[in-house]
Amino acid sequence: MSNEPGVSVVIPFYNTAEYLEEAIESVLAQSYASFELVLVDNKSTDGSDVIAARAAARDSRVRLVHNTDFLSQVQNYNHALAQISPASRYCKMVQADDAIMVHCLTEMVALAEAHPSVGVVSSYRLYGNRVMPPVMPEVKPMMSGREAGRMALRDDVSLFGTPTTLMIRSEIVRRRAPFYAEGRYFEDVDLVYELLVDCDFGFVPQILSFQRPDARSTWGRMRDYYPSDLARLLQLEMYGRNYLEPDELARVRTAHEAAYRRLLAAAFLQRREPEFWAYHRKGLATAGLSIERLALARAAFSVAVDKVLDPRSAVAALTRLARRKTSRRRDP
Repeated sequence: MSNEPGVSVVIPFYNTAEYLEEAIESVLAQSYASFELVLVDNKSTDGSDVIAARAAARDSRVRLVHNTDFLSQVQNYNHALAQISPASRYCKMVQADDAIMVHCLTEMVALAEAHPSVGVVSSYRLYGNRVMPPVMPEVKPMMSGREAGRMALRDDVSLFGTPTTLMIRSEIVRRRAPFYAEGRYFEDVDLVYELLVDCDFGFVPQILSFQRPDARSTWGRMRDYYPSDLARLLQLEMYGRNYLEPDELARVRTAHEAAYRRLLAAAFLQRREPEFWAYHRKGLATAGLSIERLALARAAFSVAVDKVLDPRSAVAALTRLARRKTSRRRDP
């Protein structure tokens, strides 16, 4: 019998038949032996439940749970995490359209076992064919929670990745119910900032997971709404005081707020659709923020001036004007 610490791997899924088998097989192929795989079906209708049942029937390490009611994505994640074994020492979520590398559990458990104060372990990941975050020599295998949070906020580094990127001590998961806060846009990253106030952070300098850049995912559907810019603003507002010195926070937040206003100003000049503005208003409200109309108007004016002063934009505008005048002269 293995003396390795037990790991609960959780895959919550809903209608991901196209990718689910790959996610499951990536877990079953692990070089680490002492794990369970909990598959949680959120009332799928595309045959995903059949794929999961087949895996559970052929491998005793796999346990399949069927939800009695349909849940939102975050509710389903919370429900899935509540199913982990009471004996597990570590918990690893794998999103149903992602996958983990064969040595993922081995490397993450080894780091956490070497550093008992580490509560959250991350690593490099593949986002499609890109390595994320970009290779950073200054990232150490063990960092204080404050040091890791400071690096992520100050340098705008995607140090924490997605739920598939992370492994978390099971005792932390059990203590927190619900695990992910509901009603947030970026609850997975918010969670890490909240956890690192009380624990240290581990980083394995290897590519240990794969994130699929699927346009149908929640993040993929929102990509055209600039979610990363909104997320950074919210996280600076909500967590900056925990990780940055006051003058450092003021400098970083002022710079990002100015960039964010210019982004919204450009969207205003482009006459973006009502859904775009609803997305940002709702997200800002989660941190008690709002779109300041006067500031937006000033930023829009600045963006417009920049476009006029850009020679290429000016030439294009004059060309369009000349065409319109020529067209009018030709009209009977």
